[in-house]
Order: sequence, then C-alpha cells, then structure tokens
Amino acid sequence: MQMTAIADTITAIIAEKALLQPADIALDMTISGLGIDSLGLVEAIFAIEEHFDIQVPFEAANPGASGFDLSSVASIIHAVEGLVAQQAA
Repeated sequence: MQMTAIADTITAIIAEKALLQPADIALDMTISGLGIDSLGLVEAIFAIEEHFDIQVPFEAANPGASGFDLSSVASIIHAVEGLVAQQAA
C-alpha cells in the first residue's frame, strides 16, 4: 500500500510522540496501543494542525459529533486528509 505524503507526515508525528520509528507504526494501531497518553495525543494534534495549517474540531474526542476519529492511526490520517481537502476547495 502506497502511503501519501499526509500519511507519512502524520505517521512521523505519531511515532515521535510514541518514541518509536515511523516504520514501527502500522495503520491499524490505536493511539492507546502505542502508549500515547492524552497529553501526547494533544501534542500530536497540535503538531498536525501546525504542519497542515488546519484546525481539528474541538469535539475530536467524540468522533460522532465532529467526524474526526482519533481511534487509530488510519482514522487520524483519513480525517486529516478530509480537512486538508476541505481547505483546498
């Protein structure tokens, strides 16, 4: 599976917060499974927002309310791709 530039960047940010190498991050991994606590998750979201010049919805902890799912690496990538596409439109 070919990873996009967005996926590569998000994987690198998450890997940094998990103290792992990006190659050790699988798309189906959960944030809690990577050992990232709530503070680390907030730091990762801030880094993602800054890098992509986007704003993650405040209700991100409740994916049903915002559409931004933080449950896995793949879901974060998908949500950020959507926000980047909306911003470009």
